[in-house]
Amino acid sequence: MEKVILEEKDAVDWIYRGEGAANLILAYTGSSPAFIGKVLRIQKSQRNGNSGVKEGRALTTHERLLWRENKELTASSNREILEQLYVKHVMIPMLGPKHVDVGIRVLVTKEFLKSVEKNVTCHRHAWRVHSSQVDVNRDSVLILSDHSIFPDGNLKGEPCITVEIKPKCGFLPFSRFITEENAVKRNVVRFRMHQALKLHNQEISEYSEYNPLDLFSGSREGIQKAIEALYATPQNNFRVFLNGSIVFGGLGGGTNSTTVQVGEAFEDILKNVIQADNGQRTTSFLQLVAETIYISGALEQLLEVQKLDTYDIEGAIHAYYNIISQPCMVCRELCKDKLSCRYTSLHSIPLDQSLKIVKDYLIAATAKDCSLMISFRPKEDGRLPSHNTVYLGSTNQAFEYKVYFIDLDLKPLKKMEAYYELDKKIVSCYSQMVKTEHETDKAVTINSNGSVRDQRYALEDSLFTEGCTGKCK
Repeated sequence: MEKVILEEKDAVDWIYRGEGAANLILAYTGSSPAFIGKVLRIQKSQRNGNSGVKEGRALTTHERLLWRENKELTASSNREILEQLYVKHVMIPMLGPKHVDVGIRVLVTKEFLKSVEKNVTCHRHAWRVHSSQVDVNRDSVLILSDHSIFPDGNLKGEPCITVEIKPKCGFLPFSRFITEENAVKRNVVRFRMHQALKLHNQEISEYSEYNPLDLFSGSREGIQKAIEALYATPQNNFRVFLNGSIVFGGLGGGTNSTTVQVGEAFEDILKNVIQADNGQRTTSFLQLVAETIYISGALEQLLEVQKLDTYDIEGAIHAYYNIISQPCMVCRELCKDKLSCRYTSLHSIPLDQSLKIVKDYLIAATAKDCSLMISFRPKEDGRLPSHNTVYLGSTNQAFEYKVYFIDLDLKPLKKMEAYYELDKKIVSCYSQMVKTEHETDKAVTINSNGSVRDQRYALEDSLFTEGCTGKCK
C-alpha cells in the first residue's frame, strides 16, 4: 500500500464493527481501492489512567527482559508496531501463516482519531464508553483484511456469510501447582466457572451451555454440539456477518439467549445463502460451520499454543514475582501450612526458567482470548476456487471458505496480577454457588410443556445474590 495519511475528512468512511478490551475495529465503507475489503484497528486508552509505559517505550523494563530474545520487539517505541511485530515473530511461527494476517500500519492525524471517537460513541455499549475511549495520541493504526467478506466477491454482489467465534480455553489445567481447595479447576472447564461470576456481576442473565472442550474435541459430534450451544446463547462468543454487516449476535457486547423472533429473522436472512426449506436453513448453516471447523484443523494448532500454560496462573504468578524482583504477595497470603515446598521451590529457580514460564503463560493467554473468523461463499459452477472448499450434504451445496485468527494481542506483563486475582474470584464464586446448591433441597420445577428441569436454573438470581456476596466483588 502506498504511503497515505488518514485525515479528519476520511473518518466518515469508517464505521463501527466492534471492540475488545484494547482495540476498536472499524470497517471501510468508502470507495478508495486501497481500503476496500479492509478494517481498521485503533487502540483504546482507559479513562481511569494510562498503561504505565514511559513515553518512547512500548515495553516496560521487565517486559524488555521477558522478550529479550526478539530484538525487534524490545526496540519498539510504538505500541502499534509492537503489536504487529508480536503477531509476526511470535504468533505466526506458532499458529502458521495460513490463518494469521499481520496487517499494515497507516499514519493518522489526531483530528482523524478525534472524529472517529465522536462518530462511534453512539454505537458502543455504555459500559465500554464509560471505561475506555479512542487513544487520540497515537500516530498510526493497523489496517487488516476484512475477514467477514471476500473482497472480489463483494464487488460482484455475491453473498458472503461469516461467523466470528471466541473459542476460549479448550483444555482442563493439569498443573501440580493448583491448590487442593481449587482442585475444581481440574474438573470443571474455566468457561463454565466464569459464567457463574458473570451471572453474579449481572454481565449475563443466564448460563451458556457452551463447553469449549466440545469445540476442541476434534470430533464432528462434539464440534456440532458446541456450535449449537453458541447459537442458542451467543453472549459475546458468537456473531454472524452477511456481506460485512452484523446480522446475528451483539455489536461490541454480548447478547443473551436466541429468542424465537431472532431465530426466525436469522432463518430468513439465510435464504440467499443456504438452499433449504424454511425452518431448515439455520440447522444446515450450523452444520456447515461445524464441518468447516472439523476439516480445517485450525483449532488443533490453537489448542497446542494454549497448552503452553503448563503451570497455571497459580504456579506462573510465583515466576512473575521472581522477574519483577519483588516479595511474592501470593506466598504472603498463603498460610504456612499451605505454603508447601512446591511453591517455595519456584523462588529458587534460575531467572531464565522464570522468564520462560511467564512468557509461555502470556502467549497461551493470547491464544485463549483470540477470535476465529470463518467466511463462506457459495461456489459457482465453472469458477476456479481461490480458497478451500467444503461440501454441505444437507443442501447439496459447495462453499469456498477461509479461516483466520484475529485479536492476537500481546498481553502486558503487569496483567499477571490481574489474572491471578480474577482466577481467585472465579473459583470462589463457582464454589459458593455449588455449596449453596448442595445446601438447597434438590427440588424440581415443571415447565409449561411438562418437562422437568433442575431448579438451580430457576433460582440462579437468588443463588448468586446469597452465595457470592462478599466473595466475588
